[in-house]
Amino acid sequence: MKISIILNKYKKFLIILFWVLIWEIFSLIINREIYLPSPISTFKALYKLLYIKETYITIIFSSYRTIVGFLLSCVVGIVLGYFCGISRSLYDLFYPLINIIRTVPVMSIIILALMWFKDSNVPIFVAFLMCFPIIWTNTVEGIRNTDVKLLQMCKIYNIKKIRVIKSIYFYSSLPYIKAGTISALGIGWKVTSAAEVLSLPKYSIGRFLYDSKVYLEIPDLFAWTIIIIALSFLFEKVLKLILN
Repeated sequence: MKISIILNKYKKFLIILFWVLIWEIFSLIINREIYLPSPISTFKALYKLLYIKETYITIIFSSYRTIVGFLLSCVVGIVLGYFCGISRSLYDLFYPLINIIRTVPVMSIIILALMWFKDSNVPIFVAFLMCFPIIWTNTVEGIRNTDVKLLQMCKIYNIKKIRVIKSIYFYSSLPYIKAGTISALGIGWKVTSAAEVLSLPKYSIGRFLYDSKVYLEIPDLFAWTIIIIALSFLFEKVLKLILN
């Protein structure tokens, strides 16, 4: 009984430990740091990075780019999604564009953005463009799943359209918007890092990822990847708290 309680209490830690051990086993089998560094060398590299001032400056700048792109996609995606959810004509007008954005490869968008914007603005634009379709789609779905009986009641009592949007559509679409924003934020971190690798702004995680690859500092590459995962997880937790 006591063992089961202990296992439940430390379940997440034990799962992480299990996958770290798997990582260590594969690292020992390959026995080449250049292909797969061991967990020890990776965490040593991470420890060193956490004692460098430039690491925190880089994290701030990369976080800024991700959040700006994400917030822009939220504003445009939710507002446009509301109108497209209410109006079938607007939905038909914007759907082909959204579908094209959703299917275009990320690398194509990054390369185009490199031609259009400064290197520091490329990740913001890419994050916005990749997050926007997710939020737009979820908002439209939320509007379309509004209880028809509530809308009929509003029509019978001649309730103003603006009040219907604020009171009925808003609360109906809220769970969909929440799910969309959480998914979009995770994708935002991935595409921002990818855009930074190609655009190479001065202070960016992508630049350090690129340098790690060029100079074959693979433990540093893994360490920066862990930082990206940790930041993505942290920001997702904060977003959930804000939405709740």
